[in-house]
Amino acid sequence: MKDNDMYSVRTRKYKATTNSKHNLPVAENLLADLKNSIETPHQAIVADITYIPTDEGWLYLASVMDFHSKHLEGWAMGDRMTKELVMHALEMAVTRSGQLTGALHHSDRGSQYASLDYQQVLTDNKMICSMSRKGNCYDNAWAESFNATIKMECVYLNHFNTRQEARQCLFEYIEVFYNRYRLHSAIGYLPPEEYEKGRVA
Repeated sequence: MKDNDMYSVRTRKYKATTNSKHNLPVAENLLADLKNSIETPHQAIVADITYIPTDEGWLYLASVMDFHSKHLEGWAMGDRMTKELVMHALEMAVTRSGQLTGALHHSDRGSQYASLDYQQVLTDNKMICSMSRKGNCYDNAWAESFNATIKMECVYLNHFNTRQEARQCLFEYIEVFYNRYRLHSAIGYLPPEEYEKGRVA
């Protein structure tokens, strides 16, 4: 690696983004039983929040990814982890896809996802709510995998002086590279957008 001017990208300090210490209603983990029967796009989506360090402070990224196609259907960025942040990501996913009515929605038990306003958006779109078991990050491994990917391939390769710099980098990674060009072995080594168009055309 040294001879070829290569170096490894190391993971950074962990920051918790899930606050499950609340009195809001939570849902059962339905995805655990249904995941093997999901064979087409828009049957299920997974949602999560991750964080990006900048010299101005944390920037939070809320994402909504199609479980089957790996297509990032919706996303939103902000300097606080609010229910509005995750609602913006979900609303983008609903608008962009146009085919999420009745889909299974899986997330962790964070207060943002359990909030009454967020749950109302799910109800309005006839989505079925599924949540990870308490303290079990593996129950939402698919969303966590996307978070790890965007950090390894985008965030850890850059230093962001401002949140705006991070926003621009993440936008370009998601919309220009990830959805359109990044290959995934799980979908036949195709990029998510190409695979999704082929399956729902």
